[in-house]
Amino acid sequence: MSDHLTLVALANTAIPAELNARLIGHAKVLGIDITHDEKQHLHSKYFSTRWTCSQALMPEARVAMREIAAAHHADLAFLSSGFKLREVKVLAMDMDSTLINIECIDEIADFIGKKAAVSEITEATMRGEIKDFKESLRRRVALLAGVSADVLELVYQERLLINPGAADLLAGANSMGLHTLLVSGGFTFFTEKLQQELGFKQTQANTLEIIDGKLTGKVLGDIVDGAAKAAYLDGACSHMNCHKSNAITIGDGSNDLLMMDGSGISIAYRAKPIVKEKADAAFDRVGLDAVLLLIT
Repeated sequence: MSDHLTLVALANTAIPAELNARLIGHAKVLGIDITHDEKQHLHSKYFSTRWTCSQALMPEARVAMREIAAAHHADLAFLSSGFKLREVKVLAMDMDSTLINIECIDEIADFIGKKAAVSEITEATMRGEIKDFKESLRRRVALLAGVSADVLELVYQERLLINPGAADLLAGANSMGLHTLLVSGGFTFFTEKLQQELGFKQTQANTLEIIDGKLTGKVLGDIVDGAAKAAYLDGACSHMNCHKSNAITIGDGSNDLLMMDGSGISIAYRAKPIVKEKADAAFDRVGLDAVLLLIT
């Protein structure tokens, strides 16, 4: 099988011709051939253009090319030659800071003045500095002991926003017959509401223990960590009688990497550097619905 790549630039505004010259020039320095495949297209609200690259790229080259694209206000995706559009059957994505704008646990903690303490652990975990997600979550949830369960609804109503393009992405994916999976290290209170609102076929997350209307500071059952996310994706693929290479995955933190690894297209959305480096696509400017331009 050929190792060539398709490079796709996506932007909210017209992509300048200089980007083409810069990418081709940088590739020549690396001894790589890049061919501009098509004129720029406007798809509803996003601009895109594509190139064919003669070979696979080292991570350093991908980072450099993304930096060139960023300087021209564009995001860049690298699609392998083995990816087949018509064989996509699953869309799996993270919730906190991916589907939605917040880390729910941080906002719950804010109601009792503990956001800074919880956020510090959250950020270290998402950057990959705290390796054991289960222990990280237990430590954070323990800080919530005694919080009224009513706070969960307040967070959902007052602080949670669906990220740009998410509703259109889910509508498009569902219309294509994809199995849409929301899999989160967050909490079922929020994933279940988002399932009703956006139409996910399946959701998986952690359940907070609530007794007498208050959080106990404990999580019920097995914790959904990075390994569990990957396992739930594998289960969704089995349900759809397909391979992980037929799945699209979206995440922002290190606990999404196992799920994203080996998928047909992995997309880092407003993600931590470690995730962007490993992902096939990095969206820092376009919305989540730009995913549809990569799979249709």
